Amino acid sequence: MNRLLLNCDIGESFGSWTMGLDAEVMPFIDCANIACGFHAGDPSIMRKTVSLALSHGVRIGAHPAYQDLAGFGRRSMAYGAQELQDLLHYQIGALDGICRAQGGRVSYVKPHGAMYNDMMANPAQLRAVIQAVAAYDRQLPLMLMATRDNSAAQALGNEYGVTLWFEAFADRAYDNAGRLVSRQAPGAVHHDPETIIGQALTIARGDALTANDGSALHLKANTLCVHGDNASSVAAVQRIREALDRQSAP
Repeated sequence: MNRLLLNCDIGESFGSWTMGLDAEVMPFIDCANIACGFHAGDPSIMRKTVSLALSHGVRIGAHPAYQDLAGFGRRSMAYGAQELQDLLHYQIGALDGICRAQGGRVSYVKPHGAMYNDMMANPAQLRAVIQAVAAYDRQLPLMLMATRDNSAAQALGNEYGVTLWFEAFADRAYDNAGRLVSRQAPGAVHHDPETIIGQALTIARGDALTANDGSALHLKANTLCVHGDNASSVAAVQRIREALDRQSAP
């Protein structure tokens, strides 16, 4: 049983607008992907979320996005490689500064939304993201999607000396390449808690999932993304945490 790190996108409120149940989910996760102000979050939300993570001993990750507050960072935008790196450095640096003021540090990077999807689809963009992380701090791991074949991404990480954390999802269906099925397709998102917990344990054991075409799919993952944006999700996060802890106990 692999010791999967549980990560959660968090700190995605903005001003007086609240999104997510950050305080409820924080005790059950290992890694908090904190929004850096471009798709969600603001300086005060970032400070409060960092404080919450530090109080629970949770690793803090920068969760940078395209500059798309209105679209929640879910719309692809055209950036050149240098512009993209500038965007990443601006956001990572902002969150890292807030962390340092409270005695913490950013300890990894996970791009958000369309930036994450675009880097997985475009090798040139993935290279630019890895270059940005390496230039900021080569010790920071980069979180990206685990697929059927991680070798090309791993080769890029090795080229720049950046550690890659491959991420899987307990509540999403996969195609035969190990990509997430579009949310527009039927059955793309799992809602049954038993199915979600079962998929989490299958990934942790290294056993095969069943892709949407019926083929066997093995994902080699270091971390599992969980969601904490409603009460039932928080309950699922708690049960996944408990199930993984039981399975990995000696």
